[in-house]
Amino acid sequence: MNDEEMPIAACVDGMARAREEIARAMVGQDEAIDLALVALLCEGHVLFEGVPGLGKTMLVRTLADTLMMRFSRLQFTPDLMPSDVVGATMISQGEGSELGLRFEPGPVFANIVLADEINRASPKTQSALLQAMQERAVTVRGRTYPLPRPFLVLATQNPLEMEGTYPLPEAQVDRFLFKIIVSQPAQDELVRILYRTSGQESSPTQAVMREADVLALQRATRDVVASPELMETAARIVIGTQPERPSSPGRVRRLARYGAGPRGAQALVLASKARALLSGRFNATLDDMDAVMLPALRHRIALNFEGQSEGIQVEDLIKDSADAARAALAFDEAIAAKGAAASEPMGAGESS
Repeated sequence: MNDEEMPIAACVDGMARAREEIARAMVGQDEAIDLALVALLCEGHVLFEGVPGLGKTMLVRTLADTLMMRFSRLQFTPDLMPSDVVGATMISQGEGSELGLRFEPGPVFANIVLADEINRASPKTQSALLQAMQERAVTVRGRTYPLPRPFLVLATQNPLEMEGTYPLPEAQVDRFLFKIIVSQPAQDELVRILYRTSGQESSPTQAVMREADVLALQRATRDVVASPELMETAARIVIGTQPERPSSPGRVRRLARYGAGPRGAQALVLASKARALLSGRFNATLDDMDAVMLPALRHRIALNFEGQSEGIQVEDLIKDSADAARAALAFDEAIAAKGAAASEPMGAGESS
């Protein structure tokens, strides 16, 4: 472990303080905050969907400020070009009168990149993020440039029924770890928002962690134990969302156009590990997977025409698949008991 890194237990406490700082700036949206922190530990990208004005941008900016990360914001518009995202090669004058080329990095060279209203840009510009999101690097004129670590794209999108939006291509949507639905605040939350925003300006967000501590937590997340029954359940749930499988639930076979793939299963397992670590445990449970199942899979499944016409929600098909997976899987009692014993909270002095 790097001498500058805090012990893992202290890093977990730091993430709890970071959550408190974000919640102090944000009213409500507790699920969105929790899932954003889980995605951070997985170094997974997040797609926030909701109407404008719900605080999606504030959440992302506050997350970056709290964790002392380099932040950049890209406002996606129909005229945005790929070079506006990844950067461009510029002509520069060297020593004497010689002209040369130099690469000018774009806004994507940051730890946390806010892709605001990503579905308002053309598909050509949206595709500029594909390599960055998958490989954490960009290639310009045949030369590859690595991006800083950690690296996350936190994108916001307006519902597709709103004017001026382009649906994201399936290949790009699948690269998001989560799709988080940001809903309208409840009445009491709206009252609290009014008090906060119509009075004196609140104190700025306090930075409570460093990049090195976040990187240590990301490595520790990979070391969290996932039991065999969790792995098997994740695989069965994902396979159960695929309509071409004879074993899939009836509504999935009849109403789904396509289902989740390997990235969906990876998202289930890794996010379960991250949630367990944030809870102070070194093993992931089925309860952890239940908490991340819908945001991890809802954007990886598409309804066919019949499903759309019947008004079925994708979440309904995910629940059908999860119910079928649990009913079909015979859990090994010895493994389950071993997993329960390993779920005790970490001690204050433990580290990875």
